[in-house]
Amino acid sequence: MAKVDNKKTTGRISRRSMFQFAGTVAAGGLAAPAIARAQAPDVSWRMATSWPKNLPGPGVTAQRICDQIERLSGGRMRVKLLAAGELVPALGVFDAVSNGTVQVGHTASFFWQGKTPASVFFTAVPFGLLPSEHMTWIEQGGGQGLWDELYAPFGIKPVMAGNTGFQMGGWFKPEIGNLGDLQGLKIRMPGLGGEVMRRLGATPVSLPPGELYQALQSGVLDAAEFLGPWSDRAMGFQRATKNYYAPGFHEPNGTGEALFNIEALEALPEDLQAVVLEACRAENALSLTESEWENAGSLRLLQDEDGVVIRTYPDEVLNALRATSADVLAEFAEKGGIGARIYESYRSAQDRLGPWSEISLRQFLSARSG
Repeated sequence: MAKVDNKKTTGRISRRSMFQFAGTVAAGGLAAPAIARAQAPDVSWRMATSWPKNLPGPGVTAQRICDQIERLSGGRMRVKLLAAGELVPALGVFDAVSNGTVQVGHTASFFWQGKTPASVFFTAVPFGLLPSEHMTWIEQGGGQGLWDELYAPFGIKPVMAGNTGFQMGGWFKPEIGNLGDLQGLKIRMPGLGGEVMRRLGATPVSLPPGELYQALQSGVLDAAEFLGPWSDRAMGFQRATKNYYAPGFHEPNGTGEALFNIEALEALPEDLQAVVLEACRAENALSLTESEWENAGSLRLLQDEDGVVIRTYPDEVLNALRATSADVLAEFAEKGGIGARIYESYRSAQDRLGPWSEISLRQFLSARSG
């Protein structure tokens, strides 16, 4: 193709033609913005997620991040969302970002326990940090630096990008009356919570979110944990069983993560790098408030309209879960390496923040309820 000589081309445009073009734009009113909107963006990315499209909670969050990036960039950058299974499987997001199949993913860190065990700390650990405490550890207590270091060998930059808040303990077909009821129980519970359940006699089953309802309904699973009332009701679990257990000992926090391919992120101009990172930060706060609001409303609907019964783990079971969780977590320190450093940082944050939460949160809630 011949190279266009811009100088010669410009010279052939008469002053009359230029004024006629300007007049057309002025007369059309909206013609100029329409032309701007039709232009291709400077940067086009793809986002793979671990969620069904527009799933209340994380699916909505992922789409909002894409929309916000386009809005904040003035249309210079667009991100196309590809839900679980559209390009890669739900549990293939990490690899897709690492190898550059997509530039960004939206998922949760506990899915990568098999690749790098300490990743679970960046979603939640049993009897661990609450949502605000977790955010404080990441932003103020050195958590982000350790997270960056953990994922760097994979060519990935992680950031918090959504929070579904407190989790529920899960949906159980049989009632749990004592420790013996956990024996042989087929349960979907990712992260360290699943390992705790395994040590107490249950059988953890790894399944992506989109397959959980059918597995619970068909009997492939006896129990399944997902998120909180809002997302869980949207998934239809209340049609498979009416037993909904609390507390969510395994996930007292629900941080989602955005995974950026480091090369793709660093190739962006500095202002667009700031746009994508700040879009994630803003969504992290917004999604937590949204989840709290919607979980409260959905919990009422589950009880009043769907006939769901909220049950609590017996003290015997909770005590065993707590003791076993401590053993599982302590093994990170024993193995050394970055996992030990992440464990020590996390424990230090919990030791620092816990007493303040006891005074500020627990005592206030007790006083408020009378």
